[in-house]
Amino acid sequence: MGRPPRTALAQPSATSPRRFGGNSPLRPSRASALRRVAAVLFLAAAVALPCAVLYRAAVDATAPVYIPRARRPLLQWDPSPLPPVEIPAEDGDDDPFPADDLDSEDLRLELVLQEASMDDKTVILTTLNAAWASPGSVIDLFIDSFHRGVGTSSLLRHLVIVAFDWKAYKRCVKIHPYCFALTTEDVDFSEEKRFQTTGYLEMMWKRLDFLRLVLEKGYSFVFSDADIMWFRNPFPFFYSDGDFQIACDHYVGNATDLRNIANGGFNYVKSNDQSIEFYKFWYSSRFRYPGYHDQDVFNFIKHDPYTTDIGLTIKFLSTSYFGGICEPSRDLNKVCTMHANCCIGLQSKIHDLRIMMEDWRNYMSMPPSLKIFGALSWRVPQNCSLSLLSP
Repeated sequence: MGRPPRTALAQPSATSPRRFGGNSPLRPSRASALRRVAAVLFLAAAVALPCAVLYRAAVDATAPVYIPRARRPLLQWDPSPLPPVEIPAEDGDDDPFPADDLDSEDLRLELVLQEASMDDKTVILTTLNAAWASPGSVIDLFIDSFHRGVGTSSLLRHLVIVAFDWKAYKRCVKIHPYCFALTTEDVDFSEEKRFQTTGYLEMMWKRLDFLRLVLEKGYSFVFSDADIMWFRNPFPFFYSDGDFQIACDHYVGNATDLRNIANGGFNYVKSNDQSIEFYKFWYSSRFRYPGYHDQDVFNFIKHDPYTTDIGLTIKFLSTSYFGGICEPSRDLNKVCTMHANCCIGLQSKIHDLRIMMEDWRNYMSMPPSLKIFGALSWRVPQNCSLSLLSP
């Protein structure tokens, strides 16, 4: 019987796994082992990923967040290194800053100036005592003018209110972020200081010496009395080449003319050697002119040869932009500030300042076409008097 014929082996097709030696099916035992390893790795990843997310969130939650100064909310208190203030439970009028604690006072001043300053180390300063600090009084009108002015609300973040007494300081911390208590031993500055009285003179000279200290710390400043309403940002109207720039009770039409009658209630001063030396000279000159306040003494020493020798560049600010009751800014389209000068008595000041603010609100509510034609003018003075200025 013959051997059966051999059958020819089938050739793998082009799509058959057997066509490619590396793609032949795995043996069952090896494939199942790889599936188990893959499952373990997947489970480990599923557990590790949420843990990593939670850890990162915890780290981010505790990391400090820096808010650039220009974007900080104005009246939101930043965590501050300023020493805490505690009001005694039995007597809330006690001064928490003893006058002999000079090192602490200097540190507090440096910290508050640093917090409030602009990028070029410029601050806005005003002073306050209890008489001007009560609700509805001068300080409230002052701050309200920043909110209602053109381009002025953002300037409040650079304002430091310097309190002459503890009552004024307590009021300040309720309404503004940057306050400084200027201690004065054995002198009570809390009551209203009427023009040219002994208490008024002491307060003015104390203020001037404080401003000298600010300059020595390297800070330029705009000083403004609190009875000055801010209606426009004044910085574009300052002179770039002036070391010392001051407002006027009477402006003769030229920024360098020494016949201008200066008013010390508003000035812009750059911190440099010339301005610091001038403030020392100005303060020491009170002994040459006893019984005069700082504004009168300035109008004396501006003619002194030593002022020229110092190299100080003085510029007088036009009342067209920086006016007051003595000499109002006639054009509401130009006015930056208005001062309740030529006015004696707190109630008279408050009355006319309120009228001033009403006039400004009426102006701001007008359509642009009427603003251009200057259809509105100030209704002040009313209770204040223009007769206090001697040409």
